Amino acid sequence: MNQDSPESKPDSAKQKAPGLLRSTAVVSSMTLLSRVLGLVRDVVFARFFGAGLVMDAFFVAFKIPNIFRRFFAEGAFSQSFVPVFAEYDEKRSREEVKELVDRVSGTLGLILFVFTAVGVIAAPVLISIAGMGWLLNPQADSAAKFDLAVEMLRYTFPYLLFISLTALAGAVLNTYQRFAAAAFVPVLLNLVLIGSAAFVAPEFEQPGIVLAAGVFVAGLVQLLFMLPSLAKVRMLPRPKWGLSHEGVRRIAKLMLPAIFGSSVAQINILFDTLLASFLVTGSISWLYYSDRLMEFPLGVFGIALATVMLPNLSRAYANQSHKNFSTMLDWALRMVLLIAAPAAVGLFMLAAPALTTIFYGGRFGAADVSMASMSLMAYSFGLLGFTLVKVLVPGYFSRQDTKTPVRIGIIALLTNMVLNVVIVVPWYRVELVGPHAGLAIATSISAFINAGLLYRGLRRKGVLVHSAGWGRFLIRVVLACAVMAMLLNYFVPPAVVWLEASFWQTCYWLVAAVLGGAVAYLGVLFATGIRPAELRLKPPVA
Repeated sequence: MNQDSPESKPDSAKQKAPGLLRSTAVVSSMTLLSRVLGLVRDVVFARFFGAGLVMDAFFVAFKIPNIFRRFFAEGAFSQSFVPVFAEYDEKRSREEVKELVDRVSGTLGLILFVFTAVGVIAAPVLISIAGMGWLLNPQADSAAKFDLAVEMLRYTFPYLLFISLTALAGAVLNTYQRFAAAAFVPVLLNLVLIGSAAFVAPEFEQPGIVLAAGVFVAGLVQLLFMLPSLAKVRMLPRPKWGLSHEGVRRIAKLMLPAIFGSSVAQINILFDTLLASFLVTGSISWLYYSDRLMEFPLGVFGIALATVMLPNLSRAYANQSHKNFSTMLDWALRMVLLIAAPAAVGLFMLAAPALTTIFYGGRFGAADVSMASMSLMAYSFGLLGFTLVKVLVPGYFSRQDTKTPVRIGIIALLTNMVLNVVIVVPWYRVELVGPHAGLAIATSISAFINAGLLYRGLRRKGVLVHSAGWGRFLIRVVLACAVMAMLLNYFVPPAVVWLEASFWQTCYWLVAAVLGGAVAYLGVLFATGIRPAELRLKPPVA
């Protein structure tokens, strides 16, 4: 076999890569821009459409292709593709690496095309499952929501094809340490949806359909945007069917348990949506808006860190560099605690103020703020758990171990489903306010169960060995979070005051609260001895 050495590949990721902190910062900055525009998008949604019939239908129609996206995009596929691709790039010739990309893109593309066509045809069936409450527990507008969601889904489902191929391109680029392009593409989704909701939809009799069509356009734009970046690393694919290709078969073998685990995860998401569809109109929307604020720090840091960790851990494993592997994982967990812990405290303390500042106004009223703040506080409790899962899972997938995290995920997700029933049904039966928040509580608890089992597995196998000083580090972070929480509780005005203030006044208060809390947190860390130099880590150059 004519193998090139890794050093001879002009675009190989074995070239000197930036530090993990710098790479994470690159992804985080792009993700931050995307999340900010995502908040602008959600503000536009809230102001123009509120939390009623149209948005309940849209969120269900948009959620369904995103559920399947976990299989074909950044979920089971990417986590199986990156370790194999990284190994090919380390040990095979450039021609073999390119052939793998060609075969994977052709195989994935054809399967997705057929699957998308079936999804469009079966839209009524899919909506019947996701919005079962509209059929079994009909309210005055249930039939209208069902019909609108079906029509919307026929526009949104093809997004699955576009975004999955976009994720394939991103996985290739990330392996070559080109993180910016893949992290930037969500910006395009937000820009298209903002334009659709604010400028195009109001001109039509069915604005919700225009919004759904915007999802289709956004997916196509994202895929086209990635092609020049692939061409720069000479990995622009010429799609070929390749189910018999050795690399494709290995990826498929790794995907099978991951798909099974993802299936349980997506059934759980559908189960959440199904339960929410039995609740009052607006419940799905309240969960969406609160989840969006929770996803802001999770995406800016947690997903960004996981994106950087997977290819670097995969290379360390391929090179049998066990010490570097453990060191990177240990560093990542410190970063999670350092950033996700105060973010969770801040979200809990500023739930109603943040929702008021960002979404309140137009068709999003005070009652919507109150309901959404309940679920946001519940989600904030689980933010640290969600982030830990994002960072711990690459510790398994990078070693081409897909069975263990799947088994653990199934335990956590089945627990979540049981907790949904145990918490939400009694809450609903006794007619307490905000039973939708019970879904968020169950999700948060299951996130910590998932993270705890993943962590225990890595420790038991000796894959993760902690460096010295973890006890002191943990105490300092907890102390800093406690000081920040006390200051926010003392200085931040109550929710009713925020509702009565002007938009610019609430903006000023929110910025002051966030900056003040951050200064207090960082000040305590600095006073207790934590310095920036301690947080830097270089990836292995093996």
